[in-house]
Amino acid sequence: MSRPVPFCWYELMTTDAEAAGAFYGKVIGWTLSPANPSSPMDYRMILRCNGAPIGGLLQLTADMQAGGARPAWVPYLATEDFDAALGATMADGARALMPRTDIAEGSFAMMLDPQGAPFYLMKPQPPEGSPDGQSHAFKADGVQHARWNELSTTDPVAARAFYARHFGFGFHNSMPMGDAGEYAFIDFDGQALGAIMPIMDPSRPPAWLTYFGVPSVMAAKVAVEQAGGTVMTGPHEVPGGDWIVVATDPQGAVFGVVGPEGE
Repeated sequence: MSRPVPFCWYELMTTDAEAAGAFYGKVIGWTLSPANPSSPMDYRMILRCNGAPIGGLLQLTADMQAGGARPAWVPYLATEDFDAALGATMADGARALMPRTDIAEGSFAMMLDPQGAPFYLMKPQPPEGSPDGQSHAFKADGVQHARWNELSTTDPVAARAFYARHFGFGFHNSMPMGDAGEYAFIDFDGQALGAIMPIMDPSRPPAWLTYFGVPSVMAAKVAVEQAGGTVMTGPHEVPGGDWIVVATDPQGAVFGVVGPEGE
């Protein structure tokens, strides 16, 4: 049995939960779980059309924004031993932005990798009665799932070494990008999870970019524009025959869509 992929959850941090929920409903087809009035923070589940979650939406408070938090998509990377992984990644140059937090779903902390890209470190806790329960947030060919994870960074060689050491990523194939360097594919037990590449826009900090599956990239592009988002690149075809668009949502979080060209 193959190991579960490290990408186990995706979080959208946003300044307007209701508006973001409506936007992604039009573009990707997700819905949000209702707000919990008894919760100390506004955190919703992002649900596929079958009701299964792919991630969560966090409404940023004024204090969070004052501390530097901005709208963004941030991936969660799973580990078997949280404390050991936290210590090892920090000894290797990562930085914890928040301390260990324990909830029913597991233990986690928000991190910056050595080049400054944010991610969450997490030890998931399987649901009661399902000890072998695995996350299905990532599915390489899934509609409404995360399908590709792309890290743009200032030091791709160091980033590849960091994620290889701590999360089991392999890098066996790459695509040349001319003077820009190479697009190094992330391999995990024979499955392509994404890629690590040099940062192309020096005005943007290192970050993970998540591409979500859609049935029609052209339809998603139209929906982005009609719902108040901004298309940054695409649509264009990528190796393998899929098409992509990279966009920002109305609150400023960057994301991608991938799938057939469609109409």
